[in-house]
Amino acid sequence: MSENGEVLSTKGISKRFGPVHALDGVDLDVRAGEVLALVGDNGAGKSTLVKSISGIHAVDSGEFIFEGRQVTIGSPAAAAELGIATVYQDLALCDNLDVVANLFLGQEELVGGVGTAVRALDEIAMEQRSHELLEQLSVTIPSVRSEVGTLSGGQRQQVAVARSLLGEPKVVMLDEPTAALGVVQTKQVLDLIRRLRERNLGVIVISHNLADVFAVADRIFVLRLGRRAGVFDSSNTSEEQVVGAITGASTDTAERERQP
Repeated sequence: MSENGEVLSTKGISKRFGPVHALDGVDLDVRAGEVLALVGDNGAGKSTLVKSISGIHAVDSGEFIFEGRQVTIGSPAAAAELGIATVYQDLALCDNLDVVANLFLGQEELVGGVGTAVRALDEIAMEQRSHELLEQLSVTIPSVRSEVGTLSGGQRQQVAVARSLLGEPKVVMLDEPTAALGVVQTKQVLDLIRRLRERNLGVIVISHNLADVFAVADRIFVLRLGRRAGVFDSSNTSEEQVVGAITGASTDTAERERQP
């Protein structure tokens, strides 16, 4: 981790898709134990930036700094190995499987050691680990054996976030985590984001909903046309100022950042 507590930084990240300059020299940082909201209009470059950090898109130029050292993020597996977890808007859950199976999908625990002819899933260990993790996060689901397809939108989002924590990441990125959720479900997800901050994780939340952003974010990072348009401390910034940076209507280019 850097002296300023930054767990992840991007320096001059640029990405083109043919003639389209999706990202143009973007500098971003997220600190341990904070929620950084990433906002911007459609086409601002939010998804491209997240997919670059998560290893889906190879950047054209720039560098990544993770825990104070320069790193290469060439694939989603490389990002996960560093400690960067991403929960996309589609959640990638299997509705016909229960919560335990979804949490451990692709990383199942097995019984039997080396040389064992037949190895089986360690259902007891996975269920116990599921209970522990969900209790730590105060996740509100009826049972870890409930099929995910029977859960509400807020509960499904909580399961997806919990799954991202199995690898004990240092940074968690959440893509539109409250999209299409009701009032009660939105509150559940925002409370979960606060608990991620309490675990000293760096949390990046991509959202169009400024009310949710101001409810949970410590800082707000604005992208406009692929460029950094401002970074604001949510405690002394208004929605109007953020909207001005998003639309380019504001002529005030000063950034109101919280000092480390």
